[in-house]
Amino acid sequence: MSHDLRICFVGDSFTAGAGDETALGYVGRITAAAWGRGVATTSYNLGIRRDTSADIRRRAEAEVLARLLAASGDTHAVVFCFGANDVTFEDGMPRVPLEATLDNAAAMLGWSAARWTTLMLGPPPALHDAGHDARTAALSPELAAVAAAVQAPFLPLHGPLSANGAWRHGAAKGDGIHPDSAGYAAMAALIEAWEPWRRLTGG
Repeated sequence: MSHDLRICFVGDSFTAGAGDETALGYVGRITAAAWGRGVATTSYNLGIRRDTSADIRRRAEAEVLARLLAASGDTHAVVFCFGANDVTFEDGMPRVPLEATLDNAAAMLGWSAARWTTLMLGPPPALHDAGHDARTAALSPELAAVAAAVQAPFLPLHGPLSANGAWRHGAAKGDGIHPDSAGYAAMAALIEAWEPWRRLTGG
């Protein structure tokens, strides 16, 4: 093995792999692929269903530090993926207003990027609800701009996954939001082809 890599994946149900009958999600798949390239990778899945950016901001620092501070000598990284729950409507309003979402993103990405390699995945589509999906699509470039400000690479997922048959089919036969194993495999393939991820994991 060329080097040891410890990565915290911080996010919501998509990070947790909700809906995947193989229990791998995208995190398990890209971790296995990194091992296949000779990188001994420890992945910490810090995804919690229904978490908004505000929820994640409250817990991210403590959870990440607990896992990366003790890992002296290894390469460390953090991958964020959130936003889909922020734009979910409750009582006629988004759970988190846009300005607050962007403030939360700036705080978390800035804190992490100052310490470790930090990547951000854009929120995946929410195909069950056209309004929700439109809000998710609009949020993605806003989050990309926040990531760019702290030089954290950003991978937009909404467009590619919206057009991906495996994702669409998997979500449709499930709860309309979360895909099955084939959908997560499609998400993992996008990450695997992404240069910042390949650079981090020896690709």
